Amino acid sequence: METPACLAVLTTTDSADGAAELARGAVAGRFAACAQISGPVTSVYRWRGAVETAVEWQIQFKTSAARYPDLEAHLRAAHGYETPEIVAVPVVAGGADYLRWVAEETAP
Repeated sequence: METPACLAVLTTTDSADGAAELARGAVAGRFAACAQISGPVTSVYRWRGAVETAVEWQIQFKTSAARYPDLEAHLRAAHGYETPEIVAVPVVAGGADYLRWVAEETAP
């Protein structure tokens, strides 16, 4: 299977300000072309043997596959969580002009 040119990358964090900071840093560094912040959302998860519930904000980044390693490194360095969610989903189809824009905006 061919590597997708564009990825949607998800993470969550515990505050709106933290989400905005992660998003702005990624776009300013050209690690992502854009980021959308949704929230608050309620997350239910298992952590260290207990079921936890937390209010979080979700950030979805659009990036090129080539810039994914840089985006992941940025998120790991700037994120406040010990084990942050960082999930990349391939964009298998999309508007050619939009996908071109993502590639242009994430060019180093």
